[in-house]
Amino acid sequence: MTHYKDYIADPKRDCAIVAHRGAWRGAPENSLAAIERAIAVGANIVELDIRKSADGELFIMHDDTLLRMAGIDVDAETLTIAELQAIALREDDGGEDRSSTDQRIPTLKQALEIIRGRIFADLDLKDRGLFSEVAACARDMGAASYVDLKTRLMTREELDWVRAQNIEGIPFMAMATFTAEGLEDTMALLSEIKPFMCEMRFDHVDTIINNRDRFLAANMALWINTLDQVGSGEWRDDKAIINPDSIWGTLMDAGISVFQTDRPEEMKAYIEARRA
Repeated sequence: MTHYKDYIADPKRDCAIVAHRGAWRGAPENSLAAIERAIAVGANIVELDIRKSADGELFIMHDDTLLRMAGIDVDAETLTIAELQAIALREDDGGEDRSSTDQRIPTLKQALEIIRGRIFADLDLKDRGLFSEVAACARDMGAASYVDLKTRLMTREELDWVRAQNIEGIPFMAMATFTAEGLEDTMALLSEIKPFMCEMRFDHVDTIINNRDRFLAANMALWINTLDQVGSGEWRDDKAIINPDSIWGTLMDAGISVFQTDRPEEMKAYIEARRA
């Protein structure tokens, strides 16, 4: 399997599919089974949420509490890893109507063991102060070339913070917002660190279309979230399922080449249909 950065930079690749919290329809989100499902359905990247247990172990969980995914109203990070891994995860994206499964909360090390050489991983840290520690774990596990670390990068202070972290060998993805009036300043700032990819929002899709050559010249791929969440605005999976050309297709034509989605299987089918 090629290096993450080389894969993203390949101009011949299809649009990359990021399985949000794993392919969780059929497996608990952020579980080892959800990672395996992401691989099985043909996703290219799996997004995982990273936290730290009370006894210092990095583990995978999105919410602050265990209420949604396990029915326990306790802050996850107040428990030891042994206590966390004794808890059964609920099906899919959880909730009180979901049944418990045989899946447990995975450690980052367990997740990296699965992804190494099989799929890339976007590591979404719930506390960015874990940057250096997570990077060290990925290097120790021989998975540094298969993962990314990311954080917001819209100010000089945020740039300086990233530069101060020990993330050598780990691909860095910036998170930024592009607007017609602010694009020059944003691109100038990003040019100082040269992220291989940018998880972005925008004021209007024309801002992306009109500056496509700028992004290409910067060797920076564009990542967008089409999740069914407020932050996705009009560009949501629920609309894409009904009319994929108007959502996924429009964004692909604009030059966006990495999509985080809760519908990896449907997006895979759409990409294959466009290629046919």
